[in-house]
Amino acid sequence: MSTAATDALQTPQTPNTPDQTAAQTRLTGRPRSRAGIIARFAGWDFLRNVRMFEATFFIVVLPAALYLMFGALAEYGDQPAGHGNVTAYQMVSMGVYGAVMATSSMAGSAAVERQQGWGRQLGLTGLTGPGYVLGKVLVALAMSVLPIVVVYTVGFFTGAEMDSAATWFSSAGLTLIGALPFAFYGLAAALLFRSEAAVSAASGLLVVLAFFGNLFMPLTGTLLEIAKFTPLYGVATLARWPQLEGTIVAVQGEPQSDPLGLIVLNVVAWTLVFALICWVAARRTTRRG
Repeated sequence: MSTAATDALQTPQTPNTPDQTAAQTRLTGRPRSRAGIIARFAGWDFLRNVRMFEATFFIVVLPAALYLMFGALAEYGDQPAGHGNVTAYQMVSMGVYGAVMATSSMAGSAAVERQQGWGRQLGLTGLTGPGYVLGKVLVALAMSVLPIVVVYTVGFFTGAEMDSAATWFSSAGLTLIGALPFAFYGLAAALLFRSEAAVSAASGLLVVLAFFGNLFMPLTGTLLEIAKFTPLYGVATLARWPQLEGTIVAVQGEPQSDPLGLIVLNVVAWTLVFALICWVAARRTTRRG
């Protein structure tokens, strides 16, 4: 039996959705360069995800709504916090939450699609395996930019204040960079459990991690000490660094601060942990195949 036939038998074939069929039709049109095919696929997949209500709600609408509740409408929002105010502090927190949700969900869905054979079907259009991965990376980046732009725009018009434009843009950039490691998180969930339900469960777990990451409300005491070892704490603190420079916003007690070195160590360590889980899960999947 040929290698292609063997691969076809080992890859589960699932019926195409109307959107997938439309994508395959568009990509198999007139001849295009490889870069053009990747760009066309990324554009189509981005629009597909934006049109999905459940995706846009949890990635874009929910973080903006949470910001309005805990930031813009808070009585203490005008109080100063570093190089800005408390409203800006909450704005950055919700931007981080939305960006992390975007990268983790996009990476997880990409892994599930490949396991179901969708990547192999796209190969008929001239889109190679690396091209598929690159296209998904571009989509994940675009989707993670959406909540940052929306939340920061809403914050700008609803009382969020920072000392300079550089503080605004550097904070947004660090939010995007900090969200990238969570692509490994979503990918690990998909590789370990190989189902869309697992990716949804991993996204749900992010709510718990966001609480311990000091995103929803300032933690104190023992909870704060525990939070410093959780994945989202380092990402959130790094995103707030242009505004707070490591200062911990607390509702009571003496002011505290985190050294930049420890924050970077937190982000790097959890990135390596998630990447290692992906590597182990991928090897296990290969052995089963």
